[in-house]
Amino acid sequence: MTIPNIITLLRFLLVPGVIFALLKGEFGWAFAGFLIAGISDGVDGFIARHFDQRTELGAYLDPIADKLLLVSVFVVLGYMAVLPLWLVIAVVSRDALIVGGVLLANVMGNPVAMKPLLVSKANTLVQILLALLVLAELTFAYNSGSVRLALIVATGLLTVASGAAYLVSWIKHMGGYAESDAERR
Repeated sequence: MTIPNIITLLRFLLVPGVIFALLKGEFGWAFAGFLIAGISDGVDGFIARHFDQRTELGAYLDPIADKLLLVSVFVVLGYMAVLPLWLVIAVVSRDALIVGGVLLANVMGNPVAMKPLLVSKANTLVQILLALLVLAELTFAYNSGSVRLALIVATGLLTVASGAAYLVSWIKHMGGYAESDAERR
């Protein structure tokens, strides 16, 4: 077990703590836990890359830990009516679509190589910024107004665009078109 994998496993343990803190109204603790998770994600990635500690296990666990925290925070913030329900549904549905597509492809004997798309990276960044902003607003009792609205709209648009991009990519892959495109180049 490598140090980055241990850090990632510890990040899994932060998820229930952050969610519990949110539900109990301990917003400072939730904000701190979310920040620690973000910092630990950067640290484990740095260690894995710079000290040759990349593993296949880590390649699977790291994005799962990130998504588990992010989706859980979005669901609870939606439950608390701090984020709009339509946005929470879009975020959760996109991730369910991706996981379902990967599982279905594996069951059908046509596994998908998971490579994050640029629109997906942008989507994740905006989701993180929105979660951080809302947690900071709750922690420090302030309202960012138009900044929050802009992040909500950006998150909604990027979530839909990312989900659509993955769906198109999956359909091409399952239809055998992805291989044909690569052979033509």
